[in-house]
Amino acid sequence: MIRKLYDWVLAQAEKPYAAWVLFALAVAEASVFPLPPDLLLLPLVIARRDHAWRLAAICTAGSVLGGLIGYGIGAAAMATLGQWVVNTYHLQDAFQKFHDGFNEYGVWIIVAKGLTPIPFKLVTIASGVAGLNLAAFVAAAAATRGARFFLIAALVRRYGEPIRTFIEKYLNWVALGVLVAILAGFWLVLR
Repeated sequence: MIRKLYDWVLAQAEKPYAAWVLFALAVAEASVFPLPPDLLLLPLVIARRDHAWRLAAICTAGSVLGGLIGYGIGAAAMATLGQWVVNTYHLQDAFQKFHDGFNEYGVWIIVAKGLTPIPFKLVTIASGVAGLNLAAFVAAAAATRGARFFLIAALVRRYGEPIRTFIEKYLNWVALGVLVAILAGFWLVLR
């Protein structure tokens, strides 16, 4: 099943809508969807190494836009349900500490988490809840997500054939490794 999916994704890289699907996945991942766009970026760049920079830019733009949506979700939730919870359970002091801490370290949290398998949507929504400075949020999200996606693109563009050979030879192990990384990201967040 994994082999069929991998082959299908590689075949889709030649389609005119491939970049749009990548963009949509990047938007969704940064706001509501649990799977990272790297899962599509990697095979697309493998299939079209000549479009590596374009695909990384599309993925970055989608992730930043999705981050803004996540930020909006966090801000809207805090303004409605979140404020009610804080008031009902008398968590004003605890929330103020969270807010102050996030505003002090928020950009560094975005930078650190944007490069890891920890779901980026959690960072974007928390940024909105905390009311992190929007310009700082956008700058940090663009820098960290761009670094991640352009690094993937650069590595695959440079070492494409050996990477492709490795992935195709050990596809099940690579898929298991990706799954473990995603689950580890969720586990770290929920701990």
